Amino acid sequence: MEVINRKTCIRCGTCCQKGGPVLHHQDKQILLEGHVGHQHLVTIRKGELAFDPVSGTLTPVAQELVKVRGKGNDWSCCFFDRENSSCTIYEHRFLECRLLKCWDPSELQSIIGKETVTRADLINPGDPVMDVIEFHERQCPYDEVEKLVAVLSAQNSQPQILARLHALIRRDLAIRAYAIAELGLKEECEPFIFGRPLFKVLRSRGIEIERRLGLL
Repeated sequence: MEVINRKTCIRCGTCCQKGGPVLHHQDKQILLEGHVGHQHLVTIRKGELAFDPVSGTLTPVAQELVKVRGKGNDWSCCFFDRENSSCTIYEHRFLECRLLKCWDPSELQSIIGKETVTRADLINPGDPVMDVIEFHERQCPYDEVEKLVAVLSAQNSQPQILARLHALIRRDLAIRAYAIAELGLKEECEPFIFGRPLFKVLRSRGIEIERRLGLL
């Protein structure tokens, strides 16, 4: 993170527009009190690229993370009010937001990757959706996606790799559809339960599987 010659926040909104915070165990009370719900969250699966507020770059995450969702097609925090350049949950903002100072990143750096929560920490024990999450992890392993992407980058026209990625995308979407239709999962909670759809993850990497396979 760039060190800035400033001592106070000027509410420019730059930090908020780069992405919402990662949740830590200290943040669970905010959800328990109802200030934020699962519909406001997204899971970043281990190995997936995410914005690192310290380095200012996209970096593969070393562990599963849960963070605040973006708005629309970008990562701008869903609680950021662009018109007023303010936070709509400021009084109940998360730990990383409280520690973030663009002019002095040391406090934020001290907690990055520490005491972060996973989906299991935010779902009631015994909830059947955990079984579906585990099934999804087995059927659509993210480490395989990264390995396939690496091969695809090295050998751009690999029909077998493209076909396997396409199969993973279809399986990913099918499990999501099952959870919504059969378990009553709210569609707006899907990014928290399963993470971003694989086709969107790949699209963000510049990979359009259907187009590569000639399906569009």
